[in-house]
Amino acid sequence: MSAANNKPVKASERLINLLLAPHVSEKAARVTEKANHYVFRVRTDATKPEIRAAVKLMFNVEVLAVQVVNVGGKEKRFGSTIGRRSDWKKAYISLKAGETIDFTGSVKA
Repeated sequence: MSAANNKPVKASERLINLLLAPHVSEKAARVTEKANHYVFRVRTDATKPEIRAAVKLMFNVEVLAVQVVNVGGKEKRFGSTIGRRSDWKKAYISLKAGETIDFTGSVKA
């Protein structure tokens, strides 16, 4: 159920909204090159089976494993006020050998 309007949300809509963005960092690039893993920012309420299904639905690839990391937000100081960044979650997706995810959006004919 959706909290905002109390209407049931379709499973495919939830899966599409689960992956927020690919996470781009030096570590993510290194992991992608060496181990055929991809790193995504995901919703904080996402579960491993949902993430697996979302990647399979959106990119049509075979997912071997999903590891999830909860990243705590940092405390930041704004003058005399102490603030806090939001917590977030990232997922390391391991793909079957020989499969890749193309983020450029180019279509094979």
